[in-house]
Amino acid sequence: MDWPAAIDSAPEVDIETRRGEGAPVHRTTIWAVVADGDVFVRSLKGASGRWYRELMSEPAAVLHAQGDAFPVKAVPASDLESMLEDDILDTTVRLERR
Repeated sequence: MDWPAAIDSAPEVDIETRRGEGAPVHRTTIWAVVADGDVFVRSLKGASGRWYRELMSEPAAVLHAQGDAFPVKAVPASDLESMLEDDILDTTVRLERR
């Protein structure tokens, strides 16, 4: 399936993150939202979520959806003022294909 259709039609996706080059890879199930062709994720635990901390430390990651693996790069998306929770707004990230 193509990007971002595979993400848009998946109830959940997995994201692979790591602290840095050579560090162990962690895979976490998360929700992703597609809006106007862009893919967004947000940490439910805010800045204390492990996958979010790792993604901010090493923006290269892999998103898994419906059997496909998509290399992505994290880009902060805190300009989305319409998002609801102020305490986790800053943890909204746009994922771009690498």
